Amino acid sequence: MKSKKDTGPGKFQFRNLHPDVFMGTASDRYAGWIGQVYSKDLYTGKVSHRTKKVGHSSFKEEVLPVESVKEYFQHFSILELDFTFYQMLLNEDLQPTRGYQVLKRYKSQLRGGDHLILKSPQRIFARRLWEGGKFRENPDYLNTEAFLSRFYDPAKDLLGDALKGFIFEQEYQPKKERISPQEHAGGLDGFFRKIPKDERYHLETRTSALLTSPYFDILEEYGVGQVFSHWTWLPPLSQQFEKGGSKFLNAGHQAILRLITPLRMRYDETYQKAQPFDKMIEGMMSHQMIEDTVEIMNEAINQGVGINVIINNRAGGNAPMIGNMIQEEFEKRAPDSS
Repeated sequence: MKSKKDTGPGKFQFRNLHPDVFMGTASDRYAGWIGQVYSKDLYTGKVSHRTKKVGHSSFKEEVLPVESVKEYFQHFSILELDFTFYQMLLNEDLQPTRGYQVLKRYKSQLRGGDHLILKSPQRIFARRLWEGGKFRENPDYLNTEAFLSRFYDPAKDLLGDALKGFIFEQEYQPKKERISPQEHAGGLDGFFRKIPKDERYHLETRTSALLTSPYFDILEEYGVGQVFSHWTWLPPLSQQFEKGGSKFLNAGHQAILRLITPLRMRYDETYQKAQPFDKMIEGMMSHQMIEDTVEIMNEAINQGVGINVIINNRAGGNAPMIGNMIQEEFEKRAPDSS
């Protein structure tokens, strides 16, 4: 059963929660947010449609134009873009891809104080890729040359100070295909040793068994942040924080916390339940996720770390409404910002 809260312009305001708190979402152009984040009269006749296949079903998505990001940033202070996860910014001939052109359009709409977090391409950081109906070994896994020339350098040059972070996401590794924690850490060591030092690196590893001392030692050595991710097969956020010694490892004193899916719920199930992402879905979201999020937010503030909270619709149905719940809980327990 779906439940809908009262919505209206001006309700979803997250830019001034605290000087060290930056609230945003995973992607932004959802027509389901009209009346919450977006004004209906601005997008009449401008909503486009696309078909998305999830599992064995197809869904019709309604998408706002890139220009809507101006209104998005009236409500939020950070935005994670994930289309860069699926395509390099430059092709093998170092020519701009469609993803680069879309990112360029985003950049043209940003104002001072608007910041983006980019997901690095899976072509670089996934050990195995889904191709031809099955997973295959990725020949470009941890390819530093491709990362630098086809993603890092063009992203940095295009976005400048608007680029606040890079997320490296590693897919879940089933036990029968899992490498050892030592081998995993060794690969990361070789990658981060070869690329330029940058205070904007953050790593999300979706296999709990790999969140061990060798892994955290590498993150700490290179100043790479541990991404706290509320995701299907990971432990609760509080346990992820404890595994890393309750520390924030990013050299730029920033942290990223991503609310992606409910625990033990797969992507296709969360998508089918949540779309078109205009309301909360009863029984989908755990309040423990909200409590753990606020606990880590407050701990970051106590340690002088900026905390970037990224909310996905699939974590409960509607990202702006989840943001309201975080805000309410945070205001109950927020430390003094003075």
